[in-house]
Amino acid sequence: MAAPRAMWKGYLKLGNITFTVKLAGAVTEAGKIHFRTLNRKTRQPVKAIYVDEETGEPVEREDQVKGYELSKGEYLLIEPEEIEKLKKAGEHRLEIDGFVDRSSVSSLYREKPYYLIPGDRLASEPYGLIRAALENEHVSAVGRIVMQQRERSVLIESLGDGMTVTLLRQANEIVAEKNYFEKIPQAKTDPEVGDIAGMLIDRKKTHFDPSAFTDRYEDALIEMLEAKKKGKKPPKAAPQPKENVVNLAALLKKSLAQEGSDKKKPQEGGDKKKRRKAA
Repeated sequence: MAAPRAMWKGYLKLGNITFTVKLAGAVTEAGKIHFRTLNRKTRQPVKAIYVDEETGEPVEREDQVKGYELSKGEYLLIEPEEIEKLKKAGEHRLEIDGFVDRSSVSSLYREKPYYLIPGDRLASEPYGLIRAALENEHVSAVGRIVMQQRERSVLIESLGDGMTVTLLRQANEIVAEKNYFEKIPQAKTDPEVGDIAGMLIDRKKTHFDPSAFTDRYEDALIEMLEAKKKGKKPPKAAPQPKENVVNLAALLKKSLAQEGSDKKKPQEGGDKKKRRKAA
């Protein structure tokens, strides 16, 4: 198996300990369907170009420069060299600032995960030490890294025999929940209905299995593409769901009854297989 391709190389720093590490992508979209934008008349791919808003003329890459808008129509030009100098100040460094309880970082702040791996053989020992400490103490490390022309907060966690780095959103990127939740009317729940809901949750308790998830939209897209390739009509779209929460108690009881019958079905199937083997 080929070694994972690193998309970032640098040094992990914890106090006086510094050693080389690499980041490799933990997510991929290789299996997703991607579309190209085509010219409907020629069926040839088209490409995006930058044009001057005033003249409408194309602007070549060497004539493009970043600008920060000071006021309407007035810009401060920022040269690539100036950005590069700022990057180099903290580039290639992943610094741990402290440790937090694993459950204390809300999913709202988690953005994108990466695998964190030792940069070389010499780094294996301190890497293993930090990984074991995170696991044994049930904590995660919070730190900083310079990526994509900005310094990012990160969360470092143990995972199996290794560690992960998750980019975190900043506080000013999160919309306060009270902006939405304060507007929700606080309805009183019938205790009996609450009990039934609790029973339904107990019946449906399971273990998280990401491999069990199927993208039904992607499946429908593949089905539609296959039909078009064969010159057939695309499959009919599933009907839109309708709101039906007038009688919550009746709906919950019906759901609870279905859960009970669904749990019996696999058992009955297993009994049938046993009977076939016995026969």
